[in-house]
Amino acid sequence: MKKEVYQLLILMLFIFSAVSAKEFHVSVKGNDKNNGTAAKPFRTVNFAAQLAQAGDIITVHAGVYREWINPKRGGTSDNNRIVYRAAAGEKVEIKGSEIITGWQQEAGGIWKIILPNSFFGNYNPCADLVYGDWCDNFGKSHTADLFINGKSFYETDKIEKVINPLPYEKTRDKEGSVYTWLCKVDTANTTIWANFHNYNPNRELVELSIRKTCFYPDRPGINYITISSRCCVPSQAN
Repeated sequence: MKKEVYQLLILMLFIFSAVSAKEFHVSVKGNDKNNGTAAKPFRTVNFAAQLAQAGDIITVHAGVYREWINPKRGGTSDNNRIVYRAAAGEKVEIKGSEIITGWQQEAGGIWKIILPNSFFGNYNPCADLVYGDWCDNFGKSHTADLFINGKSFYETDKIEKVINPLPYEKTRDKEGSVYTWLCKVDTANTTIWANFHNYNPNRELVELSIRKTCFYPDRPGINYITISSRCCVPSQAN
């Protein structure tokens, strides 16, 4: 008798969990003031991540999402996870970069932009050096990276190497290695110089990686999270 009651309670709990589970929708056309339904989706994945409980599903619709997804909680078991997934047949990208516009031409292919340090919030990757004997990028490298149309630039430590770049002999992409850039940070601003050669950066997709991560909880113990194989693929490098 006790066994039957126990099984009944487990069944009731399972049914309750299935009924109470929610599906939140996110769209680049949405608004975080919406209720998260398919008809009224949220705008950011992270907003949905703060609401999701064990058993819930977050369905993300096509588009580029430039944000840090910091899950507030995870699931409770393998059978009661929080699932992040892309809507069927739709391409979703999570990026740690921001689009940079407003470049000023210095001379030839050399362009410059000055960004207020407030642009970066509480983390400025242009002030964060990468160290280690494995790091070989002209002797200096920051955690920031500059991209044009999805292709990464080569960071330098001197403006002369931006103005007159030489192919980097230790790379297989010697042609690409002459797309060089330099950043300097003072108390108020971050200044970036880049050699775009024949490109006008104000007419191309130019991005600067500015986030430490795209999808990562800021505290331990957030477990049982699934990112579906058809979901939310972080863009390579940026």
